[in-house]
Amino acid sequence: MTSLAPIIMPIVPKAAFMTDDAIEVMRFAAESFDAGHGVALATLVEIRGGSARALGSHMAVRDDGLYCGFVSGGCTEAAVASEAVEAISRGCDRNLLLGEGSSFFDIVLPCGGGITIAIHVVRDNAPFRTVLSSLEYRQPASLRYEPALQRLSTAGAKDKTGWTGPVFIVHHRPRVRVFLAGRSVEVEVAAKVAAAVGYDVVCHEAGRSAPDPTAIDAETAVALLYHDIDREIPVFEAAFASSPFYIGALGSTRTHSRRVQRLRELGHVEADIAKIKSPIGLFNRARDSQSLALSVLADIAACRLLEIEGRMPS
Repeated sequence: MTSLAPIIMPIVPKAAFMTDDAIEVMRFAAESFDAGHGVALATLVEIRGGSARALGSHMAVRDDGLYCGFVSGGCTEAAVASEAVEAISRGCDRNLLLGEGSSFFDIVLPCGGGITIAIHVVRDNAPFRTVLSSLEYRQPASLRYEPALQRLSTAGAKDKTGWTGPVFIVHHRPRVRVFLAGRSVEVEVAAKVAAAVGYDVVCHEAGRSAPDPTAIDAETAVALLYHDIDREIPVFEAAFASSPFYIGALGSTRTHSRRVQRLRELGHVEADIAKIKSPIGLFNRARDSQSLALSVLADIAACRLLEIEGRMPS
């Protein structure tokens, strides 16, 4: 009697959850590896023309086809996951070209450009855990990928994302923290919007007392939503000492003039005072808490982008 060979069903990639947060992607990769799954990390390492995602964007893919993350606008991720599953089964890293210059003629990127994805079969979980631990303690960290050695490791915290000779570096920074100071509905609504965006949120409502010195760092945006200049002073002093990437304060042009005069009287230098964005927000005349929250968070996001790109906001 002839026995029939078992039918092997192809693995159909499926998103485990939707995210483009690198921390969540690395955590998924680390936890999947710890659970005994084969795992691949797909990284955007080259952009030809336009791209929906930034250089260094990640996807994490399991051997059962579950994946998370984005390296494009959502139109190629299933194809990348399929290639990653194949790489895991063969135990060998590979590059995948999509869009312009690719052999996949049926995959056309909406931006009209082309991208290269490096797919690394994870053999060591330590780099993920090291980077995640650093980010948890609000310290920058980097992943270092060496295609020739098919090796992933950690790199210096100040390395920039991109190729350094034959090595590709992905620089990761802690989540943006939004430090909201005030005692009003504006703070409550802004905190909800910031949390929905995925920012780390700290609310300071202690009146004239000084904030916790560890609550503000270089990855923090400070938004003062007080209606009382005297209550702002301890927050400004903490912010000036901590060099956050954004300082904004509620109030009209006339209010800000009085604020500046008060800070000068207290001996603060012009360079620090000039860091204050007031009136706060991307657009002026926000008359309700919802509009103000959107204005403030949009301004913070725009400032962060300019800072990452190495340009100072005007």
